[in-house]
Amino acid sequence: MRAYTVAAAAVSLGIAPKTLDNILIRYEVAGVSRTRQGISRRLSTRSVLTLDIALRLSRSAPMPLGTALSLASIALEHSHSSIELEKGITLTFDLRLLASDLDVRLAEAVEVSPAPRRGRPPARKSTK
Repeated sequence: MRAYTVAAAAVSLGIAPKTLDNILIRYEVAGVSRTRQGISRRLSTRSVLTLDIALRLSRSAPMPLGTALSLASIALEHSHSSIELEKGITLTFDLRLLASDLDVRLAEAVEVSPAPRRGRPPARKSTK
């Protein structure tokens, strides 16, 4: 399974890495690895797709991001191309188009997003 850094995912989603980090702190998104402090989060392709759909929903049909994330999760979890919200009101998704579009953006983002350096920098050699 391919995993992406927060920086690469943020570039592909068109948001700042800090904004994405705040979203991941506030909301539970399936496929985001959460380990101990000091270890970078890693996002699966599916989690980035969930975020992409949610951000698109939030922008196009003004709704809270939490609601948009729930709808995106339901659509992907059950591979539904549509979700009936109420009688006569249906959200329709072209999951294949969204996934292929995201794949292109992720490939480009990986090229421009360097892996973050973690930990203590190497000791400098003293020149005396």
